[in-house]
Amino acid sequence: MAAVRPLETVAARLATVLRAVRLAVTEKGRSRSLPRVVAVSKTKSVDDILDAYRAGQRHFGENYVKELIEKAQDKRVGLLCLSRDEVCQCRHLQILSEATEIKWHFIGHLQSNKCNAIAGIKDLWIVETVDSAKLANALNSSCEKQERKERLKVLVQINTSQEESKSGCHPNDCVDLARHIIDHCNKLSFCGLMTIGQFDYDYSQGPNPDFQCLIRCHQTVSEKLNIPADEMEVSMGMSADFEHAIAAGSTNVRIGSSIFGPR
Repeated sequence: MAAVRPLETVAARLATVLRAVRLAVTEKGRSRSLPRVVAVSKTKSVDDILDAYRAGQRHFGENYVKELIEKAQDKRVGLLCLSRDEVCQCRHLQILSEATEIKWHFIGHLQSNKCNAIAGIKDLWIVETVDSAKLANALNSSCEKQERKERLKVLVQINTSQEESKSGCHPNDCVDLARHIIDHCNKLSFCGLMTIGQFDYDYSQGPNPDFQCLIRCHQTVSEKLNIPADEMEVSMGMSADFEHAIAAGSTNVRIGSSIFGPR
């Protein structure tokens, strides 16, 4: 007999994460609102997503364009799911019919040739990984082609750790990229900064330098472009370090395994 997969599993993990977020804010003594929790659902099933949604979660993050389109049930899903059976498509339809308030975050590396596909996703709330003017232009053009009614929110991704394996603009280029989006991309709305940073940082060595770098970039963009700091997002922190990220000033944490379990 197959093992029963209880609804409480994802809901209980989500509740634990939300308690940890509130505690981190309290310990920091922050007066701002609670950081947004983005449930990173890449490779996770529709059942997992619906479990979290039923428990009150609304913001979900995906790393791959095709997977996001499938889960968001874009009009082209039939073309993109040819290798999947009809049951798979029916489960994806359940997200569309039941999770009517879902807000999708794209948090993976985005290629210019995928912009048309992603811009067509109705419930796409934000793209967190714009790392060049070329990509911003392509995404802006795609939003025009798709006739999106509202400007698409975007974050500038910064490679704070300067690792070749990671995407993101150089910290020194973040002001110019943000300015380019504001001045030349009328279908995009610049909303702040994002970083992934070094994995497995040893906090016995002190505060995370990637978080410190992003906060400095945030302050610089605020000052140079005359944008109030509290109107700009700071997206940093994942399952292993979101409490540290909140302490450093994160407003948006991306949490996967702590909510959905290991992949």
